[in-house]
Amino acid sequence: MTEKANILDEQAIGRAITRIAHEIIERNKGIEECILVGIKTRGSHLAERLAKKIEQIEGTPILIGELDITLYRDDLMLKYDSNEPLVQQVDIKHDVTDKKVILVDDVLYTGRTVRAAMDAVMDLGRPATIQLAVLVDRGHRELPIRPDFVGKNIPTSSDERVVVSLKETDDKDSVSIHSK
Repeated sequence: MTEKANILDEQAIGRAITRIAHEIIERNKGIEECILVGIKTRGSHLAERLAKKIEQIEGTPILIGELDITLYRDDLMLKYDSNEPLVQQVDIKHDVTDKKVILVDDVLYTGRTVRAAMDAVMDLGRPATIQLAVLVDRGHRELPIRPDFVGKNIPTSSDERVVVSLKETDDKDSVSIHSK
């Protein structure tokens, strides 16, 4: 794989997180009854960053949780006979019933990961709403899913791959497009 373009650097990612945090607060008229749920791995790191930013802005911590989903997507091999994402672990210690759940992920592509995450949340209770925050929306949806909060829209071809690197796992913050 060859890097074609570096789309976001550390400062741009920081600005996107700040903007998304403000949009989450504004749309929900504060953070009361909100729970951020990161989709592991990079979505969880982004959820933690959003939680810190929201706490700085609001002066109150926001509830947070995590989902671990084994994915069928363009950058992972199939581990099962199914073409669908599988929820491996749910770490949400708060009741989601009547809460505003905000799923957080790094890249939105086909929508299958988000659908699996929504199913996992619904298995825990009936939230008032489920919203979606993503750092990158690259298009190519296979399901009628759209993000509520987007850091950057990056139109891509299906032959390209969006690579998100975060300090927590990759020692740097960047988003780049690679060709296969």
